Amino acid sequence: MDNILEVRNLSKQYKGFELKNVSFCLPKGSIMGFIGENGAGKTTTLKLILNEIQRSSGEIFVFGKDIIDNEKQIKQDIGVVFDENFFYYALKPVQVGKILKATYSNWDDALYERYLNQFKLPKNKPIKEFSRGMKMKLSIAAALSHHPKLLLLDEATSGLDPVVRSEILDVFLDFIQDEEHGILLSSHITSDLEKIADYITFIHEGEILLSAGKDDILESYAIVRGTDAELARIDKKYIVGSRNNRFGCDALVNNRAMVAAKHPHLVIDNAKLDDIMMYYVGGAAK
Repeated sequence: MDNILEVRNLSKQYKGFELKNVSFCLPKGSIMGFIGENGAGKTTTLKLILNEIQRSSGEIFVFGKDIIDNEKQIKQDIGVVFDENFFYYALKPVQVGKILKATYSNWDDALYERYLNQFKLPKNKPIKEFSRGMKMKLSIAAALSHHPKLLLLDEATSGLDPVVRSEILDVFLDFIQDEEHGILLSSHITSDLEKIADYITFIHEGEILLSAGKDDILESYAIVRGTDAELARIDKKYIVGSRNNRFGCDALVNNRAMVAAKHPHLVIDNAKLDDIMMYYVGGAAK
């Protein structure tokens, strides 16, 4: 088995929202960035992977096994971090460790203490007195201390200062050194994903628009700048979206090499993940 996680044609219907045939695979030994605007379906997808809500249709395989048929066993090997702290506010880290030791068969007291020390978290201070960054570090320490193989992270770096984010990203990179591990990281901070992700999956209004290797995406997509007339000459199949500005027009293209070969006079700049999201979501196709 090469994939640690496989999502196949996953659907979920709500009033006013539908997750539509979502499919992607997370290979072992890699980090996938899961991006999309608020309400796109990221958290719903993560909850479906954890079998916290019932799917309408589709299949989910974790470690090669269906999550519905093997939920209890599979969850022993998954570490989960959401953007809000789920530990009771009056608990202290030392108490959190005792509770989780009774939950996970592979709980490692020594590893948990090591992470508490690494993150400089006071063991006997109530969580209600923690800053947001401290709460997130505690959640990550807890998620890692039962030796999971897969991490599911929902906005785990959101709202944190750059120093704390960098420290946490280093922990994720260390975790992924084991080629049997994998991380699915939902985040609005695309600059973090550009640093550490191997793959990017982009969801918009419940549908997957893009799922591929990060380097392939950043190599293929580009921003083309010119006049309306110049951009009108580009084959429409290469244009994702465009925007007018006071200097002319900018467009996101999905095949940089082909556009550059056919239109060598145009200015072509690198596209970031933020650009790709912006043009897919808000750029009117030419």
